[in-house]
Amino acid sequence: MKIERVYPRYPDRMAKRFKNKKAAGSGVSAKVAETDLIAPGMPPWFNRDWLWGLILLLAVVLVYQPVWYAGFIWDDDVHVTANPCIIGPLGLKEIWTTGAAAIGPLTITTFWAEHVLWGLDPLPYHFVNVLLHALSAVVLWQVLRGLQVPGAMLGATLWAFHPVAVESVAWISETKNTESGLFFLVSIFFYLRWLRPLGQTGSGWNYGLAVVFAALAMASKSSTVILPLVLGLCAWWIEGRWQWRHLVTLLPFLLLAVMAGVVTVWTQGLEVGSTPDPEWLQRGSERLVTAGTVPWFYLTKLLWPYPLIAIYPRWKVDATQWFSYLPLLAVVGALLWFWVKRKSWSRSCLFAWSYFLVALLPVSGFSMMSFSAYSFVADHFQYLASMGPLALAGAGMSFAADRLFPGKFLLRAMLFAGLVLGLGVWSWQRAWVYQNEETLWTDTLASNPNCWLGHNNLGNALLQKGQVDDAIAQFQYALEENPNYALAQYNLGNALLQKGQVDDAIAFYKRALELNPGYASAHSNLGSALLQKGQADEAIAQYQLALEIDPNRALDYNNLGFVLCNRGRVDEAIAQYQKALGIDPKLIQVRHNLVRALLKKGDIDQTIIQLQEVVRLNPSDSNAQNNLAAVQAMARQSASQK
Repeated sequence: MKIERVYPRYPDRMAKRFKNKKAAGSGVSAKVAETDLIAPGMPPWFNRDWLWGLILLLAVVLVYQPVWYAGFIWDDDVHVTANPCIIGPLGLKEIWTTGAAAIGPLTITTFWAEHVLWGLDPLPYHFVNVLLHALSAVVLWQVLRGLQVPGAMLGATLWAFHPVAVESVAWISETKNTESGLFFLVSIFFYLRWLRPLGQTGSGWNYGLAVVFAALAMASKSSTVILPLVLGLCAWWIEGRWQWRHLVTLLPFLLLAVMAGVVTVWTQGLEVGSTPDPEWLQRGSERLVTAGTVPWFYLTKLLWPYPLIAIYPRWKVDATQWFSYLPLLAVVGALLWFWVKRKSWSRSCLFAWSYFLVALLPVSGFSMMSFSAYSFVADHFQYLASMGPLALAGAGMSFAADRLFPGKFLLRAMLFAGLVLGLGVWSWQRAWVYQNEETLWTDTLASNPNCWLGHNNLGNALLQKGQVDDAIAQFQYALEENPNYALAQYNLGNALLQKGQVDDAIAFYKRALELNPGYASAHSNLGSALLQKGQADEAIAQYQLALEIDPNRALDYNNLGFVLCNRGRVDEAIAQYQKALGIDPKLIQVRHNLVRALLKKGDIDQTIIQLQEVVRLNPSDSNAQNNLAAVQAMARQSASQK
């Protein structure tokens, strides 16, 4: 079925008057799109779009040069390095049909493909993320030109270089931001091409591509469900007024948004331990207060991005005080003021402010987010929203420069270059913070010393380096700030167990399980600690509880099999080892344990099969080769005696 355009075709003369009228109504020159980068006196090649797009792309890559040396941080293990859908034994099917889809199935699929291509080398993951951001900047430039925004290149560059974007670009897990952002912008780009055809040829393909890229955006990150509202704003901006027939053109996008929302709710319900902590839940009035404060916080960070913190302090919300609602009233008041004055000076402000608020809807506090336990705000939450104010800033500076320095292209270019260079250096410096866990959380605690999450994560980084005592101190700091933090209780138990303080470790594991009975890893490690105390039956019970909570824990099947085998329950042990190998056939240690159990049982044939598989998986395993030779000799001797 062919989709009809919203706007009719006009004869050339009438179309020109119509275009100029729309431009005048919006306070934008009709020649903006054509003159955005034209430098008088320069050769024609200097004004080519492809050249400036390439320059912008390369400049962004250069700004983010520090991430070339960065590794995986924070929850990159959940999304990539320890994600069973990425490294096995699960795969693409589970990415799209289980709780893994809650964080964006298309993004996780991208990680899956990257792992196939280059394993767990962090450099290519970082480079892909930077490239996605750079491409988004180029597409944003074209979108702003399509909207006839003055200084489109300046606005796109401000967004690309602004330090608030660093968290999204330097953190591999936030590929869901950069990937969904690119598809989000490409969808808008094609929608604008369809809404305002450049020639007399049909543009139905543009509409279809807009729908396709909208679906890709929402599959990458569900927060892009705001896209239909954004497209509606674009239609209003171009037409100069809202017409209800625009709604018809937005119906496919609205349907996609509803589907994405339903899938997100469904997949979040499939996640193990997805029930929110009641301590951090907010009442409706508290959410209103939070939602009113959040936009002003983000706006101040755009105006002056210092300090930038991975985890900002979580402010107290008192919905019983009347003045707590003033920020929300200011948000609404600004929106109404821009609306009232839209026919004089504020139409562009109304468009940018409306877009800013719409893009923040998923993260303003109206809906419950697990991140709210740490903070109500984060730099990566305004990755898309920041485009509106920064595009407005670029337009305003371009307009002012034209008035203050008419005809002085070189002077204007130098001023803008200085501003962009300053932002680029700022972002370059900020990117170094994301080198590793230690640099990230040390920086966080320098600005937010009461961040219990930061103390816990820094403790983990120190524990991995073997600095056990320093790690214990960090876990204790975390528990001083939040005694009910089950993860810190668990990590402190791990550190104490590593020091040989088994009784103390058991106490902290038990405290973690009091706070979170569904904590599978705490059950597992408690089982290991109890085993060290000689309490084998109690250890077996803990391993079984861990597997009831999460049946995909291959190593717990191995641990359970090991205890059962030592207690003479060989057949049960073999069954557990086989379950572990059913989840991950490449676990060589499990096969070694299975060989031990099979030998105890006297099953020589199966022992040979398992040893052959060990040698196939690891040809350099000389012990396995020697054992295989010995068992094969036993088999030959037994056969000759018969």
